[in-house]
Amino acid sequence: MKQFQILVEKNVPCEMSDGVVLYADIYRPNREGTYPVLLTRLPYSKDLPHYSHRYLDTNRLVENGFVVIIQDVRGRFQSQGEFQSFRQEGNDGYDTVEWAAFLPYSSGKVGMFGMSYYGYTQMMAALKKPPHLAAIFPAMTLNDQRNGALYRNGVYQVGFSETWTLESIAPDLIKRKHKSPEERRKAFINLANHLDKLEELYHFTPLIQWPPLKELDVADFFFEELLHTIEDDEYWKESSIVDKYEDLQVPAFHLGGWYDCFIGPTLTNYVEMAKRGQHQKLIVGPWGHGYFSSIQGECSFGVRASGDWINLEENITDLHINWFNYWLKGTGTRIESEAPVKIFVMGINQWRDELEWPLKRTQFTKFYLHSMGNANTKQGDGYLSVNEPGNEQTDSFIYDPTNPVPTKGGATLFAGQMTMGPFDQSEIEERDDVLIYSTESLTEAVEVTGPVKVKLWASTDAKNTDFTAKLVDTAPNGRALNLVEGIVNAKYRNGIYPEPELTGEVVEYEIDLWATSNVFLPGHRITLEISSSSFPQYLPNPNTGNSLIESDQTIIAKQTIFHNKQYPSHIILPIIPLKENKERTEGIV
Repeated sequence: MKQFQILVEKNVPCEMSDGVVLYADIYRPNREGTYPVLLTRLPYSKDLPHYSHRYLDTNRLVENGFVVIIQDVRGRFQSQGEFQSFRQEGNDGYDTVEWAAFLPYSSGKVGMFGMSYYGYTQMMAALKKPPHLAAIFPAMTLNDQRNGALYRNGVYQVGFSETWTLESIAPDLIKRKHKSPEERRKAFINLANHLDKLEELYHFTPLIQWPPLKELDVADFFFEELLHTIEDDEYWKESSIVDKYEDLQVPAFHLGGWYDCFIGPTLTNYVEMAKRGQHQKLIVGPWGHGYFSSIQGECSFGVRASGDWINLEENITDLHINWFNYWLKGTGTRIESEAPVKIFVMGINQWRDELEWPLKRTQFTKFYLHSMGNANTKQGDGYLSVNEPGNEQTDSFIYDPTNPVPTKGGATLFAGQMTMGPFDQSEIEERDDVLIYSTESLTEAVEVTGPVKVKLWASTDAKNTDFTAKLVDTAPNGRALNLVEGIVNAKYRNGIYPEPELTGEVVEYEIDLWATSNVFLPGHRITLEISSSSFPQYLPNPNTGNSLIESDQTIIAKQTIFHNKQYPSHIILPIIPLKENKERTEGIV
């Protein structure tokens, strides 16, 4: 076996256009020649392998003829300057790409890789159109802090925000704030004590007075976003790409997971960038955020699901090597011949190649909510059917913000047990504030692959409130596994501009559950859960017209769900015809 040597250069300076110096570690072949550069820029420390290398074997990237550069972004760890999340990454990304292109061992072609925040640094850099950026590989990343990251449809994602800030951001802020070793150690002990009781701290309100960061004296970062309301368009647009896809003219390979907290934005990034004519690829596995095991939550999806052995053929590092070989070296034609989309279909646990997303053969089908009319069920339990409702009674439940529905798994990212992936929801479905609507047991398999939405007509006696929806696969033994979920704040039901306070009227809500791919097997039931909370994924709505960001006052609300001829509440499922599906995929599964 031939030996291969890698030359490592630590803390290589890169001066930005404003004079601030950022530092990077460089891994390159220890031999003469020039090579294309693969760059990643992260805020979590280039010196921590868990973050800097994460899901890729960067040594193999170098072995395959690439220079790998891992850089601390502005204001983080070794790099100079002040950290302002997302807002500085466009200009700094441009400067770094162009610097990398002219290194003496660089071929002049640069690609970017990374997930989550450092998936987004790629997108922000690409917006600035650096001439030497040839391709990117954004994994599990966002497109807008205001919807799908810090907030979702007007609801603050408290578990994500507090966990990310305290675990990932605060330690380096403390190091920069406290120069004395003694003061720094005291601050770290204080931080550790807060982290140990983070699940308890999720409950603290009002959020604007959250104790950990005030006590640690690094509160400015966390509270900056809280001071800006959803409708503060000028502030949020600075770090958003949702209205800038026309400027994202770069080949991109998008990697997502059905249980990733950014699966919705990841799919949107693929769809919107594919419209612009540049070559795009997409792969979605049954994965959580940064977690590529074949076992997720309470489910094993089989060895083929693992990111280390995708369909027994390749791993995630292989995907990167093939992609960047094509765009940065001009070698291989595999990228040209491959289907642009590869998805993992849960339920049958199979990978499948597709030609587009969403699938053209999708039959978007409405499943309507109906009353059970059974005195033995709790008020509100009903059934789903493709038949339109007639004159049916309403369903109702009491929503108490001080006793929210617990989050159990899903596309989440926060500390605690059972926080990510598929978990049995049957215990949650026993709660009086969770309404259950299920089909009859299926006589044949039903595939649901694509975007899922709920149209819900509801009223409340509160001034403002939230409504949630969750799609569940219920097995014959009663095990109810979550697939996708969504939420909407009544105040922001039509976008970023607030609606007037509610006065008891019936209102139509559209709840975007993002997307999934799952085959409901014979004997299973398709289940929809309707409620008003999921904590700590989302900050509970206090029902007062205010928010628990600035207030700790709550009131109980009565929520009424309508499903009749005038108000036909329903879930829209992307049904894939099994016969057409078999014919379409013959030989490629």
